[in-house]
Amino acid sequence: MPEEIINRVANSKLVTFDLEEIYPKGERVSFDISQWLLEGIVLRENDFREQAKKHDWSQYQGKFVALYCNTEAIVPGWAYLLLSLHLAPYAKKVTVGSLEELESILFTELLQNIDVSEYIDKPVIIKGCAHKPIPQNAYVLLAQKLQPVAKSIMYGEACSSVPLYKKR
Repeated sequence: MPEEIINRVANSKLVTFDLEEIYPKGERVSFDISQWLLEGIVLRENDFREQAKKHDWSQYQGKFVALYCNTEAIVPGWAYLLLSLHLAPYAKKVTVGSLEELESILFTELLQNIDVSEYIDKPVIIKGCAHKPIPQNAYVLLAQKLQPVAKSIMYGEACSSVPLYKKR
């Protein structure tokens, strides 16, 4: 009689932390302010303010917005502030930088506030493969957040994980 196959992974105390499960829902968009600069380089205050006033900001309802300038223009700080104030009633979040930087900021905020008490003295696997754009920084922040409480930290999948940390 053949022996029964036992799934040791399913029976183990391993806990998987999948960053995709906490991925903030919402569309990410970038807004290039160079389109409102004279020849993409010079910010003329009155023209810039007029463009901001006329723009339909409601199209950013519920979205995450990354403000950036695609040219090498020197943009005064108040310009980004002005746009962020116009976006505030509509956007979920407004940042200055690339979409990658936006993702990093979103995860930084999420992970700062996450409760890790359920991982106390448990072996944790930080799931590595993701179908969503999880920034590398999120994995680093998560590992640092788990280290004081977890018994051990691994990266990857239960069947092929890379050990990273073990409490002494």
